[in-house]
Amino acid sequence: MIKLKNVQKRFNTKAGFIYVLQQINLTIEAGEFVSIMGPSGAGKTTLLNIIGMLDSDWEGEYTLDDHSVHTLKPKLRMALNREYIGFVFQSFNLLEDLTVYENLETPLSYRNVKGSERASIVCDTLDRFGIVGKKDLFPSQLSGGQQQLVGVARAVVTSPKLILADEPTGNLHSSQGEEVMALLKNLSKEGTTIIQVTHNDTYAAYGDRIVNLKDGWMETSSG
Repeated sequence: MIKLKNVQKRFNTKAGFIYVLQQINLTIEAGEFVSIMGPSGAGKTTLLNIIGMLDSDWEGEYTLDDHSVHTLKPKLRMALNREYIGFVFQSFNLLEDLTVYENLETPLSYRNVKGSERASIVCDTLDRFGIVGKKDLFPSQLSGGQQQLVGVARAVVTSPKLILADEPTGNLHSSQGEEVMALLKNLSKEGTTIIQVTHNDTYAAYGDRIVNLKDGWMETSSG
């Protein structure tokens, strides 16, 4: 599914190069659930952004299925991003001027899903997350935890092959967090590849494997 070879991210300063990531070599199989851990500044979110093709300023090789991402032009990377990936952001990134229903519908419109089919998928997703009663509300009318649930639902709504989650339970109560993690675990069992960044040891343990980063280097991963 994913193969990173000697991936590096650095900034050029007057004092020389500052490395955010160094010599990352990582293979993730389809359907695998990987948790990325490490202290602040270790490069966790940077690595997630590279895998998600939100960051193109890096060195090395990145293969997603049979696609050599490092050789693709920006337009093709964006197309691959939309085809493969669902995101859960720590800061929600919901569209403030759209209702919950419309926030879930938008990713489907990017994939040219027909209107009637979009309605069915969105309704099923609203029901699955227990947020049917929130469908006509705007993000500003929701609590932080409710916004995070909508963010996870939006990532799932397109049935992506890969879900990238940056602190997906960061703003949820423990019961809601466990519910979200159980959902991600089930998606993994059904064949969706999950990569999450987390500081929480309990939630990290939901993964099949934990990858530890420190000062931009990848330490030995554990299963």
